[in-house]
Amino acid sequence: MFNLEAYISFWAKKINSFLDDYLSFDETNKGLVESMRYSIFAGGKRLRPVIIYSSYGIFDSNFEKVTPFAAAVEMLHTYSLIHDDLPSMDNDNFRRGKPTNHKIYGEAVAILAGDALLTKAFELMLDRKINMDVEPEVMLDVAYNLAIASGEKGMISGQYLDVLGNMNEIKSTSTIEIIHNKKTAKLIAYSAEIGAILGYATDMDRENLKKFGEKIGYAFQIVDDILDIEAFDEILGKDTGKDKKLNKITYPAIYGLENSKKKATLLVEDAIDIISFYGDAATPLIEIAKYIITRSK
Repeated sequence: MFNLEAYISFWAKKINSFLDDYLSFDETNKGLVESMRYSIFAGGKRLRPVIIYSSYGIFDSNFEKVTPFAAAVEMLHTYSLIHDDLPSMDNDNFRRGKPTNHKIYGEAVAILAGDALLTKAFELMLDRKINMDVEPEVMLDVAYNLAIASGEKGMISGQYLDVLGNMNEIKSTSTIEIIHNKKTAKLIAYSAEIGAILGYATDMDRENLKKFGEKIGYAFQIVDDILDIEAFDEILGKDTGKDKKLNKITYPAIYGLENSKKKATLLVEDAIDIISFYGDAATPLIEIAKYIITRSK
């Protein structure tokens, strides 16, 4: 039996240990790095790094090579959460059961902490001293693709549309699909693909893992929208019911709860079909995909 909880915990501890060593400070930047570390170590399952390790494991087993890249993705993801919580964005008071960054350090420092984590992610990916086992061409490939996945063509574009989105103005089904795919699925798809890149997989393998990530990423955001309606604040670790209060465009708002659940399930089933032919090597990714539609937070 595959123990997903233990598996996720194993890789999360590895990432946490690396980040604890890597995110150090001196007297000139102590407050800034404290803010960065506050959000980095505020909890979370490290799902994106775990997907990276799992994807890579299909093709190779030198996991030490993967850790800096997985940590870089987690730093970039954390930056996006810090900014997403700001009063000018979602105006959230809690994240993972703890006060959001700007509630502790103020808006200005929170913005700078997010900026620093974003920048630090690319610094880490392109550090030749840390990534000695990775060819320069591969380093550039993964860094370039991360920029695409997280920039104005990807995650930030999705966030922009989400900020503009209002159910009084937007009722297009294509719009909600674009928001979900860009805001959440792009970075998860990248996380699945980067494992194949670092594992020197074929172009077809890269495309398979990317498609897998797109589908589970889309499902992940649909489930997020569902949990905003059905979950309790203390379980989810943040304020719930905000999407409806703000009249935001979400999948359940357009399709209803039951259809949203069916859609998420179909996406996960399609994702599993894409990678099932990799056999036992794909088990971790398959179990992660299943977890996405059963999670409660």
